[in-house]
Amino acid sequence: MKLLRVGPAGAERPVVLAADGTAYDLSGRTRDIDGAFLAGLDAAELAAAVAAGELPPTDIDGLRIGAPVVRPGKVVGIGLNYRDHAAEAGAQIPAEPVVFLKPSNTVVGPNDEVLVPRGSEKTDYEVELAVVIGRQARYLDGHPEAAAVIAGYAAVNDVTERAFQFERGGQWDKGKSAETFTPLGPWLVTADEVADPQALALRLWVNSELRQNGSTAEMIFPVLEIVRYLSHFMVLEPGDVIVTGTPAGVTLGHPGTPFLRPTDVVELEVEGLGRQRQVLGKA
Repeated sequence: MKLLRVGPAGAERPVVLAADGTAYDLSGRTRDIDGAFLAGLDAAELAAAVAAGELPPTDIDGLRIGAPVVRPGKVVGIGLNYRDHAAEAGAQIPAEPVVFLKPSNTVVGPNDEVLVPRGSEKTDYEVELAVVIGRQARYLDGHPEAAAVIAGYAAVNDVTERAFQFERGGQWDKGKSAETFTPLGPWLVTADEVADPQALALRLWVNSELRQNGSTAEMIFPVLEIVRYLSHFMVLEPGDVIVTGTPAGVTLGHPGTPFLRPTDVVELEVEGLGRQRQVLGKA
């Protein structure tokens, strides 16, 4: 199933998309797509409810699409998780996942405006696969246990200000934390519909020019290992979002290519998880 939230920012309503593209209102079952809803999510039962006509159809044409998860408890990032991206960044292949945190208020809808921060010199893009947690996870033993705590997957743009990240005291979080820096969605695709999260194409365009063209098959640390690993350093809660790294092609790896500026248009897609489009604005 595909779960999404539609409507004005701060007043979105939850919706489920059936396989034929028909939208059904979830408001009778939950106020929002949040951790509490995801903790009790049964994709098969929800599909049966749709098939049985238990959810009212709804027209979402022309409506704004919000992030598919409301205000995650935390957004956990994984850096340098593709060999080609590590190479273009001039970094060694990490022996363990590189972990950073993004504030939950960076999360916006997939087509919302992305704001270039004041004082920015090097705002960059990163198309990534996002993992949404559906069960509490702590000290997981292995990959089967990790798979059991995943609610689903989404596309994400891990927007990053490189000067803030690398030139302002060595704190990656500085470059990852500006408002609007985590466009998420359009949908949360439930885990049962993603046969192999390590076989998804990722692409990103800037002003219609293809910049990134990779596959999650190229990850250094696969999704299940990332979830298992993180559970030994922090408790993962339902609704938390993990952004799993980006393939090569970011502006950082192409000297002479201009970084993002207001009026630029970024478009991206992750196979099976939908497409985003952001117009850059000024903070």
